[in-house]
Amino acid sequence: MSAAADRTPTPDGARIMAHIEALAAISESSAGLTRRYLTPQHRRANDQVAAWMQDAGMTVREDAVGNVIGRYAGDDADAPALMIGSHLDTVIMAGKYDGMLGVVTAIECVRTLHARGVRLPFAIEVIGFCDEEGARFHSTYLGSRAVAGTFEPSLLERQDDDGIRMAEAMVAFGLDPGRVAEAARPADELLGYLELHIEQGPVLDKQGLASAVVTAIAGATRWVVTVAGAAGHAGTVPMALRRDALTAAAECALAVEDVARSFDATVGTVGRFAVAPGASNVIPGTVEFSVDLRAAEDRRRSELSAEIERRWREIATRRRVEIDIETVHEESSVACAPRLRRQIAAAIAREQGDIVELPSGAGHDAAAMAALTDVGMIFVRCHGGVSHDPDERIAAADAEAGARILLDVIEHFDPTG
Repeated sequence: MSAAADRTPTPDGARIMAHIEALAAISESSAGLTRRYLTPQHRRANDQVAAWMQDAGMTVREDAVGNVIGRYAGDDADAPALMIGSHLDTVIMAGKYDGMLGVVTAIECVRTLHARGVRLPFAIEVIGFCDEEGARFHSTYLGSRAVAGTFEPSLLERQDDDGIRMAEAMVAFGLDPGRVAEAARPADELLGYLELHIEQGPVLDKQGLASAVVTAIAGATRWVVTVAGAAGHAGTVPMALRRDALTAAAECALAVEDVARSFDATVGTVGRFAVAPGASNVIPGTVEFSVDLRAAEDRRRSELSAEIERRWREIATRRRVEIDIETVHEESSVACAPRLRRQIAAAIAREQGDIVELPSGAGHDAAAMAALTDVGMIFVRCHGGVSHDPDERIAAADAEAGARILLDVIEHFDPTG
């Protein structure tokens, strides 16, 4: 290899990690990373990312909903763009890499192209979405839905825990809620959307590989379930005559686990229990609990739901309780575009040899962007599969490998597939 080749700019894993650390310092809490939509910390994060985008050679703007967007023009200034990004908001007490890795890595790839003096036949747009997690207004995918043209105006009336309406918070942030629709992009302006993200699961870590191709983003069903039995004195009601809502609900929770284990490629979670009256010497009369069901195929999720409901009917009859199910969230699964999967797989093969394909059990902005354009995703290994937690970690070498893969996809990108 020549000396000139040795000096060819390449993605810098150390810079990626340093930028992530800088973003992680922008938090509402000194006890851990929390950065919600339309907060002062959101403003600081947008401004910091905008500065990095400009330094990488992009022109930068903030759209009508608060997404920050950098554009690296192609040979033709009016050429459509390959959009790449992820989100800048976090859950409460978050990890450092969820979302942010995808934004910072995309900037690093553009920086590398700019340092080489390379322009492509298409533009690249890097986007930092403003509200994927929904931690403030329970408005999941708000930024990406606005870009995709599927934003629901009724969300503007949502209130946070302090009673502040989203529309009011937008005005305080410097946005005009009456112009949110202007964030929507025409489909012919984009060639596709790519997202690099930590796996948020343990598969790559256990296989000793740095990256994978994402095949699909799982659909989700969420229920709020109420079990109604009969409260009674803990010392006077014989066991055979009890209609204990808590023991019935516990059996329902175990049924969720049992059924999900018996179905391939599905997961079920009971995450919250509320017991009434909630006294140590009173038989529980009512229990409310949550259920989250996910699968990469909607048919499998529907079958999972039906079997759980069948099992619960048996429990209700045997225990003489009533079970009411309220569906509070229903999201279809999203398949990643085959043409983008092929191009990502080719880049991974050139980087690490082995190609692993995984569905994503977590939701991502790519799911919302699929309403507008083809989407593709790259997973990067995270230590132990830990995510949505301060212990979320990745290796600098994996961050750099992910950047090389993403840059490889960009450099070999074929809009026609």
